[in-house]
Amino acid sequence: MTAFGELLSNPGTLIMLLIAFVLLYLGIKKEFEPLLLVPIGFGLLIANFPGGDMNVIQSTEENKIMHKSLVEIAKEYGIMNFVYYSLIKTGFLPPIIFLGVGALTDFGPMLRNLRLALFGAAAQIGIFTVLFGALLMGFSLPEAASLGIIGGADGPTAIFTTIKLAPHLLGPIAIAAYSYMALVPVIIPLVVRFTVSKEELQINMRQQDKLYPSKTPIKNIRVVKIIFPIMLVTVVSLLVPSSVPLVGMLLFGNLVKETGAITARLHSAATGPVLNTATILLGLSVGATMTADTFLNAKTLMIVVGGFIAFAISILGGIMAVKLYNVFAKKKINPLIGATGLSAVPMASRVANEIALKQDASNHLLQYAMASNIAGVIGSAVAAGVLISFLG
Repeated sequence: MTAFGELLSNPGTLIMLLIAFVLLYLGIKKEFEPLLLVPIGFGLLIANFPGGDMNVIQSTEENKIMHKSLVEIAKEYGIMNFVYYSLIKTGFLPPIIFLGVGALTDFGPMLRNLRLALFGAAAQIGIFTVLFGALLMGFSLPEAASLGIIGGADGPTAIFTTIKLAPHLLGPIAIAAYSYMALVPVIIPLVVRFTVSKEELQINMRQQDKLYPSKTPIKNIRVVKIIFPIMLVTVVSLLVPSSVPLVGMLLFGNLVKETGAITARLHSAATGPVLNTATILLGLSVGATMTADTFLNAKTLMIVVGGFIAFAISILGGIMAVKLYNVFAKKKINPLIGATGLSAVPMASRVANEIALKQDASNHLLQYAMASNIAGVIGSAVAAGVLISFLG
């Protein structure tokens, strides 16, 4: 009746349980993205206990399952497969999470500092660098694109892209994407330590604003913040239609936030029950894809390593773009702004702000870092749309 016999006969399962405990430790004790790592770690945990039937079935049986009704999937394969094939495999949950993220995001810092948004675009270099590197390692083009998108530091975008291009890699790519998002407080300081000088870290953005004030201040920021999501979704829809499921939901969420009292109930729903429910279901089901059979192989190891490289190159790309800008500009920018060109909002900005404050207690650059950080969210979603357009 117990699971002890099967556990002892399958060392791979014990390794997966250990990984689950590590993710739970990082989420609970270290507080690294607990809203993500706790459900993912717990889903991984319950999926790997023999006899529980809480793992997501993939590979050889996937085509057979896809032709069954949702009721049949629930009865024959259990709750996790029902959630996975109805909400994840269909690409439903990632855009819903983007809706909630948009409703929580203030685009004001980016609109006030539009030049800083350029560094959010520069940070996407990690996506395309690792894409070409993965091709050289033997991955197919769709698989390489799915691996590279980890460099955008955006879990929902990574999942959405992988569903479209390489669904058989969803488990390891999702784990890598969310794990590195959670490790932003470790990875950004590591890259900054080797690439940014102390003098550069002490560049005070507020002092630079006083020395070189903006010549075109925004007079009515509320109106601009309402118009912006409508205009941007129009442009994106015309240029990169395949990115609309993510960018469109992100901007709709932001619109219901900025319109104020008239859409307060929509905003409350998007940031509360809708986002929380989507996060729980996505985390548990993604964790449940990670079994010994699907995870413990050479390709998965390459995905984990490649994901870290993509992440680090994205941070480095943003930093180098700022350094290049500073060569030609009078108004200097702290390279930490470039390091936040990732899509990990707002953690990347908080980490950059903490690093700056350690160098200079008066150097508060959170609002400036958010400009690049928010642009990174949009940039990674557009990059994913471009990849899906060419390879999907």
